[in-house]
Amino acid sequence: MKGPDIPFSFAPALHLFLAAGRSADRTLVTTDGTSTLGHVVESLGVPLTEVGRLLVDGTEVPVSHVPQDGESVTVQAVARPQQVPGAPLRFLLDVHLGTLARRLRLLGVDAAYTNEDPGDAALAKQSARQRRVLLSRDRGLLQRRELWAGAYVYSDRPEEQLRDVIGRFAPVLAPWTRCTACNGPLADADKDTVVEQLQGGTQRTYDVFARCTACGRVYWRGAHHSRLEAIVEEALRYGDS
Repeated sequence: MKGPDIPFSFAPALHLFLAAGRSADRTLVTTDGTSTLGHVVESLGVPLTEVGRLLVDGTEVPVSHVPQDGESVTVQAVARPQQVPGAPLRFLLDVHLGTLARRLRLLGVDAAYTNEDPGDAALAKQSARQRRVLLSRDRGLLQRRELWAGAYVYSDRPEEQLRDVIGRFAPVLAPWTRCTACNGPLADADKDTVVEQLQGGTQRTYDVFARCTACGRVYWRGAHHSRLEAIVEEALRYGDS
């Protein structure tokens, strides 16, 4: 059944989700008279994870509101920094965001990730079961109903992805405290306790070590440390800005 034609306007940050041919500043949407505002917004390609306040004629309404003839809808972007109530701030990343996952872990941020794709349904259920914010560039995945919380990653460049996530969620950063391989916590380790895991050159050159309490991987300030330190220092700068 054909319902009223409702004018929608979208925040600039949401324009990329709209189909070609739709005016982001003001697009006329033919509704069926029964679908909720949340359903209509998602049908236009915009994941609700990216939506902030929904305004009808200037008054905030819930996603369950059914648009009526004569109303005008404004869709705002999610506020930054975004508050995620109900659980400690933890993340879950899909299979395409491995570099971002490792960089978040480098900064001490809890970031679950596997390089084997478990499928959209399993990721959404894991997000709900563990109360993790699912990070993805897959709009369809972010629209799954079983999802607990999610966020679209706007760039395909890891350095911009990291800046986006930190700017959006303002997680507490604790560099060098988490295993970049498995996400487990690191603990200081005496050289004598890890010497069997070290090659000869490392044994002779380094004396300060940490070991993952979950997978046992050993860390030291090796040849790649300066590159990693640059990532950390930049993240700390824009995390404080």
